[in-house]
Amino acid sequence: MAYVAVDADDRLEEGPEGLEFKSFLGADARADQRPQSGAPDRDHTTRKGPSGFWTVEYYQPYFDVDTLIVLKRCYTTLLPTSPSYLTILTPSADLYGPFWVPTTLILALFLSSSLAASISSYLSDPGAAYDYDFGLLSLATTIVYTYAFAVPVLLWIALRYLGVGEWGVAEAIGVWGYSLFVWIPVSILCVIPISILRWVLVGIAFCLSGYFLVTNVYPILAMADAKATRLLIVVVGALHAGLALTFKVLFFSYYVVHDIGPGADPVRRFL
Repeated sequence: MAYVAVDADDRLEEGPEGLEFKSFLGADARADQRPQSGAPDRDHTTRKGPSGFWTVEYYQPYFDVDTLIVLKRCYTTLLPTSPSYLTILTPSADLYGPFWVPTTLILALFLSSSLAASISSYLSDPGAAYDYDFGLLSLATTIVYTYAFAVPVLLWIALRYLGVGEWGVAEAIGVWGYSLFVWIPVSILCVIPISILRWVLVGIAFCLSGYFLVTNVYPILAMADAKATRLLIVVVGALHAGLALTFKVLFFSYYVVHDIGPGADPVRRFL
C-alpha cells in the first residue's frame, strides 16, 4: 500500500478560531427557515385591537361581576352610615346591577299595584269583577327606564360639555340604577291599604334614594361652574321629586271604598 503526503492547510493550525462556516443556501431559503428558529414572526401575529362601543366585547367587562357584589351594593344604598356608602362602585362600575334593579322595580310596581287594586276592589265590593290594567306595565317600563338610563346619560353629556370629564357614563348609570333599589321593598309594602302608611313609605324611599344621589353626584357636580352646578342640582332634585310623586299617584293610590253609588268605580285613586 502506498502513502501519499498531503500538505496540511495552514488554517487548520490556527485552531477553531480560524474556521469559518458559510451557508450555501440562497436568500430565499434562509427567509423560509427564519420562522422555524423558535422566535415567532411578528408579521404573522394576530393582535386584537380595542372594541368599539357598538360591539358586545365593549360592554362585557361591565357585566362581568359577581352576584354577591351586586347584592352588597344594593343593600349598601339603604345604609347611609356604611363605610362603603360613598365608594359603592369601587373598584369598578358595573351595568349588571343597574339593569336588573330597574327591571325588578318595574315588575314590583306592576304586581304590587295590581294586587293592591284587586284587594281594594274586593274589600269595597266583594261581588265586583276586577280586570288587571296591563297598561300600567308599559307605563312603569317607560318611567323607570327613562329615569334610570336617559337621565344619567343626559347628565353625563352636560358634564362633558361643561368640561367635567372625571365621571364616566357607566358610573353615572350605576349610581342612578342602584339608587332605585329602595323602591322595590317600598312598592311591596305599599300593598297595605293604609294611605298614611303609603305616604310615609314613599317619603322614606324619597329621602334614602335622594341622599344616595346627592352624596355620590354632588362631588362631581362641584367640579363644574357654580351657576351650572346650581342649575343641575335643581334639575336632578326636581326629577327625583317628580319620580316619587309619580309612583305615589300612579301605583300607590288605591284605597277601599265602603259606600258605592250607582255607576261608580269600585276602585278609586287619590293623592
